[in-house]
Amino acid sequence: MTDEVGQNGAGEHLNSGTGENANLRSPVQLLYCSKRDFRMPFMFENLEVYQKAVDLAEKVINLTDEFPKGYYFLTDQLNRASLSIATNIAEGNGRFTKGDRRNFFIIARGSAQECVPLLEIAKRKQFISDVKLSDLLNQLETISKMISGLINGLERRRI
Repeated sequence: MTDEVGQNGAGEHLNSGTGENANLRSPVQLLYCSKRDFRMPFMFENLEVYQKAVDLAEKVINLTDEFPKGYYFLTDQLNRASLSIATNIAEGNGRFTKGDRRNFFIIARGSAQECVPLLEIAKRKQFISDVKLSDLLNQLETISKMISGLINGLERRRI
């Protein structure tokens, strides 16, 4: 009998006579598999504001996929601004000093505000409906308020 690595990277016990996988694993192999399959999230991934920002960026990307070809500049700027919200929240949480975190959160809030005139232009060009504009602006307002809460929370902390 020999132990071989199967497709999923875990040891599978092969029956020497039949060549069939018995799929038997030792406790050590089970522990290894469970650790490898389990991913601990970064701390910022647990933040509701981060999750909302990623959801918004995905909605904007899907929306701009439908924009006409001659408006790449608007598509690109809107995609970058919406994605910048989540990326700056993530990067700010990776910083060690309160000042650095605060700066990245301020940039994230500014990116949320940058999306507003870009969405308004898209609406005026009739690339998005009034309903879609209203929905996205409401999401941006919620995210901006949450980011302001992060900033204010930092300012109240001693460390």
